[in-house]
Amino acid sequence: MKKILVLEDESNIRSFIVINLRRNGYEPIEAETGEQALEQLKVNPDICLGLLDVMLPGIDGFEVCRRIRASGSKMGIIMLTAKSQEIDKVTGLMTGADDYVTKPFSPAELTARVDALVRRLGVDEDEKARVEIVRGPFVLNTRNRTLEKNGQRLKLTQIEYLLVKLFMENPGKAMSREDILSAVWGDSFSGELKTVDVNIRRLRIKIEADPTEPEYLTTVWGYGYKWGY
Repeated sequence: MKKILVLEDESNIRSFIVINLRRNGYEPIEAETGEQALEQLKVNPDICLGLLDVMLPGIDGFEVCRRIRASGSKMGIIMLTAKSQEIDKVTGLMTGADDYVTKPFSPAELTARVDALVRRLGVDEDEKARVEIVRGPFVLNTRNRTLEKNGQRLKLTQIEYLLVKLFMENPGKAMSREDILSAVWGDSFSGELKTVDVNIRRLRIKIEADPTEPEYLTTVWGYGYKWGY
């Protein structure tokens, strides 16, 4: 049974999430504060995904997300954001979140997003053999799900890995934002196209010498992006 961290300070919302996760075969690990969430992660290192509320007293969801990524963890992260706070979505993605769900949300929407991310985090059967994709200074290992540039390992989230894999498998091919969203997040993803832009921006910071003048992951203006090598 996969463990899901639920960081939410409002007990009624947390209970609602926990009940629906249990109904769908997950084991919820509850936390009311950011501090409790970080402790739960230490006690339960096998947590595969976290649902992090943004607005919290003390250590908020953004900071918990930053600390998770700073530790090198590739666990899935979904931010729970307020409908009126558009900036929360961008901030969450830039701090390392994989997805966001806007409050209020239905049980079906939440569990669908959790299921989709859990599936993306899994290793496909055809990737169990050790396979390397080499493009310029980059080496992508699809078994270990790692990326190296000039022999140096780059820390990627699972979404960033899937983006790099998509582009390195299709060098020189211009891909629309819609195509990228469908390939990486899935056809059932109900998020916005800017999710692609924010994650591309975050990925460029990691792979480009100058993210403002990208050499590898370039923009096709008015359409989408392509891998130049």
